[in-house]
Amino acid sequence: MEIEKILGRHSPLQENLLNILHDVQDAHPRKYLPEPHIRKVAEYLDTNLAQLYGVVKYYTMFSTEPRARYIIRICRSPVCHIMDGKTLPELLEKVLGTGINEPTPDGLFYVEYSECLGICSIAPAMMVGDQIYGQLTEKGIEKLISLIRDEENQKG
Repeated sequence: MEIEKILGRHSPLQENLLNILHDVQDAHPRKYLPEPHIRKVAEYLDTNLAQLYGVVKYYTMFSTEPRARYIIRICRSPVCHIMDGKTLPELLEKVLGTGINEPTPDGLFYVEYSECLGICSIAPAMMVGDQIYGQLTEKGIEKLISLIRDEENQKG
């Protein structure tokens, strides 16, 4: 990943900070913000490194720890919880073989919580990357994970 190329797509203005951080994180195969990249963003925006880390640590969508190619976000809103969302962590652990905040052994998936995805009409819900999935069942989750793994295997 060439961070300079990503930075070049944005003007060095503070109002571009979140977009820059998202682009840098999304470009990394493990979907996180390594310390050298955070330093380059701080230099590019001519901002204090501590302030930049404050932003990164405040927003749960950012991570300074390696994750995986596909980030799965489980909605923890009351609506999802009532609509049987409380079983999603167990279902995903069963299907993926890993728990919350742990990458799968193949480095393909990482599961984390999100306070609310804002899609209550299709609860229980989760996101895989930027894609939203709702009205989830065990069978649906198994099929989705299987499809993603098949696509990755075809890529080689």
